[in-house]
Amino acid sequence: MAEGGIDALIDKNRRSPNLKNRVDESIERAVKAYAVEWPAHGQHRTSNELRKQGVFVSGSGVRSIWLRHDLENFKKRLKALEAKVAAEGLILNDAQIAALEKKQHDDEACGEIETAHPGYLGSQDTFYVGNLKGVGRIYQQTYVDTYSKVAHCKLYTTKTPITAADVLNDKVLPFYEANALPVLRILTDRGTEYCGKVEQHDYQLYLAINDIDHTKTKARHPQTNGICERFHKTILQEFYQITFRKKLYSDLDELQKDLDEWLVYYNNDRTHQGKMCNGRTPMDTLLDGKQIWAQKNLNQI
Repeated sequence: MAEGGIDALIDKNRRSPNLKNRVDESIERAVKAYAVEWPAHGQHRTSNELRKQGVFVSGSGVRSIWLRHDLENFKKRLKALEAKVAAEGLILNDAQIAALEKKQHDDEACGEIETAHPGYLGSQDTFYVGNLKGVGRIYQQTYVDTYSKVAHCKLYTTKTPITAADVLNDKVLPFYEANALPVLRILTDRGTEYCGKVEQHDYQLYLAINDIDHTKTKARHPQTNGICERFHKTILQEFYQITFRKKLYSDLDELQKDLDEWLVYYNNDRTHQGKMCNGRTPMDTLLDGKQIWAQKNLNQI
């Protein structure tokens, strides 16, 4: 300190990078371009394929270049591809389309849901309410729009493909038809009420008849259907745990009536902090989102 002043306290152990050790700039450009063109290829596959083109770089050399340009994993390379397509309007090759579709499927299977407008993707699940004396087991079929978080529920004494299709037929599709919105796709788990052979399964048949795509969650990953799971926690705490302490129910219709009243409050008056709602109620979010769907429809005409 006495001899070198404050500069003597600075750690100087780290050497500055020796740029002479880096690959040639033309090789670096080739590796970057290949990463965007073939985002699913790993570092060694990239090295081998570039060697065919006369570009010689090792697998570790490819990874070093990727790290410098934030391309070191599949998701980041896909992000770079999406940015380039958006900026330059490129026409994608088959491998790029397959990679982007795989990313979308994997995102949904791991809980990352992309939703563009109300009706774009609905989340459906079965919730076990409990055992009602004189009635037996009670199951709730739940449908939540992943964009607006508008929810529809119906109670049943069984969980079967028929009940899973009935809630769509009785509550969901009529609601979206009344609001001039489509139901394009539904996300469910792999329960027997949702999955089976199309020609023998009532739920699958109903989706096929109404031209609704069916996406299934990744096995043993309940967080995939996290929107329904979170709604179930809310309805348990804010409705069922309170109403069962205030009132004794003798039949299912009486409980369904009170559930419908609570859903009116949930959809129309209760503010939601979800990604799209941002403090608005689910119905406000849905009505605002209708403009996005209308504009998308207009652009396709």
